[in-house]
Amino acid sequence: MSYRVELDARAVKQAEKLDRETLKRLQRRLRELAHNPFDPRISKPLTMAADRRTSRVGNWRIIYFIDAPSKTVFIAAICPRGKAYDRF
Repeated sequence: MSYRVELDARAVKQAEKLDRETLKRLQRRLRELAHNPFDPRISKPLTMAADRRTSRVGNWRIIYFIDAPSKTVFIAAICPRGKAYDRF
């Protein structure tokens, strides 16, 4: 079961600012999420927003939600840990 991954414009903008090693780690995690976005080893439900999930990559967080009928993972934000949960 493979999902398509789409990034929000803010997530793309943040990803462009990252160093090469962190960007590679995030890309690897996005591929894992495309394979299984519900995998409890790499993600968990976001408690303050029931329809969203979060995935940890070092000090960075990927906030996303899943559209099951279209098999799409929408990446809402890529944020540093300290700021990730402020707006959700």
